[in-house]
Amino acid sequence: MHKETEPLPTDVKGLTERVVQLSQQLEQQSLFIGQLLEQVRVSRHQQFGPRSERLSLDQMALVFNEAEATVAEDAEVSSEPVAAAADAIVVPAPRRCRGGRRPLPPELPRVEVVHPLDEADCACKQCASTMAPIGQKISEQLDIVPAQIRVVRHVRQTYQCPNCEGQLTTAPMPAEPIPRSLATPGTLAHVAINKYADGLPLYRQEQRLKRIGIDLPRSTLARWMVTSGQLVQPLVNVLRDIVVGYDIISMDETRLQVLKEPGKAPQSQSYLWVQRGGPPDKPIILYDYDPSRSQDVPQRLLADFAGFLQTDGYEGYAKVCRENPIIAQGCWAHARRKFDEALKAQGGASSKKRKTSLAAAALQRIQLLYRIEQKTKSMTPEQRHEVRQLRTVPVLAALRDWLDQQLALVPPRSALGKAMHYTHKQWDKLTVYTQDGRLRIDNNLTENAIRPFVIGRKNFLFCDTVAGANASANLYSLIETAKANGIEPYAYLKMIFTALPKASSLEDIEALLPLKEIHAKSEAA
Repeated sequence: MHKETEPLPTDVKGLTERVVQLSQQLEQQSLFIGQLLEQVRVSRHQQFGPRSERLSLDQMALVFNEAEATVAEDAEVSSEPVAAAADAIVVPAPRRCRGGRRPLPPELPRVEVVHPLDEADCACKQCASTMAPIGQKISEQLDIVPAQIRVVRHVRQTYQCPNCEGQLTTAPMPAEPIPRSLATPGTLAHVAINKYADGLPLYRQEQRLKRIGIDLPRSTLARWMVTSGQLVQPLVNVLRDIVVGYDIISMDETRLQVLKEPGKAPQSQSYLWVQRGGPPDKPIILYDYDPSRSQDVPQRLLADFAGFLQTDGYEGYAKVCRENPIIAQGCWAHARRKFDEALKAQGGASSKKRKTSLAAAALQRIQLLYRIEQKTKSMTPEQRHEVRQLRTVPVLAALRDWLDQQLALVPPRSALGKAMHYTHKQWDKLTVYTQDGRLRIDNNLTENAIRPFVIGRKNFLFCDTVAGANASANLYSLIETAKANGIEPYAYLKMIFTALPKASSLEDIEALLPLKEIHAKSEAA
């Protein structure tokens, strides 16, 4: 049925009000249609376009040279001089250097295969004399032998007193990670690395083992991982004490589905929380499972922490910062990402229009901040703090002025408006990194720490039980902390699965932490 048309008023005032009303409706509809088109463009770019957020020369002329350095120092970051300086530069075509073959690691064992000439080929073609070897040419190839599987037989001697036949004593079994289990420390480490470091789910490992004649159901492998994750809990507890004892922590969270969660449907989402902290030379990455994403989780994890907390814009961290001596720090990568999405939402706009858009202007200013950080990478925290006060603070002040001028001119529900309002609301947190030279401009390292879990989740999809989720969090913590400290994770897990069952004191546990300094001392000993 067609809706009946409302009759038009006959007086001038009524007609004027109706025209104003229709104009407002058309304006709202135009804004809504524009928002839908932006969402379609961003969705298409996410599906078919490049994932990288790097600014290309096709999108905007962001070539930084001495002219931009002067702009940064003088805090003159208007888009006109930056764009003009960029357009005046001729960028030479990139030259790709052909690299040679990388040498194989010298610690690998070598097997020499000597290739002599046949006796017939040793005759000199000029005088028919037999040629003698005077040198050799050596080339190396990498030969990979499949994993060796063996059975370890524990032979325990039984003793009897020769004088009294009644007393028998059998040598005890050494302490094991899982008593009366088929798994050795090496087997547990192998399964854990396959699952948590390489993203190989247990059912595929079960198939691999079947191909070589080993029948181990995935339920057994899962039970081994749960027990292993519980075994390493003391190590995780000590690492947590170190993290909350340092005054800088960054956090993030990602979803995780647990099928057998008490009080929750199997389809519901739970979360894995990630913390990255510790001194710069001893980075520690910790994972924690929790069924919710509420503000109670940061309060539990950060109950004993005081210092700087870097996160994205999620408001779940606000309460813990208000009620504790914690300074909230923002992430410029998230702000930049929203302006990047706003630029992509312009879709088929001309290259010139995209370069001169407000989103491009914001990205240019944010890029100046990153250029300053790039030049301070090798500096000490004190030197970095001084450079930020001299160069970063003026750039931020100019960016703040630009944002104030443009904020009221952009529809708040558009992609660009959302990016501007996000930056506006997060401004105080985004500028915190200039207070201390140890702080980072963004939270990318913590996001990178989440990536191994996200890749693994695409393969194993979910956890079956809460115990399995907690065990996975513990094992992820040790593996990623070992990797962050330059320690080979398989060798480390095999070592702790061997030594941890024998640990009887806090000193024994601290000697097994996956930290570079402790690991170096144990290797030297």
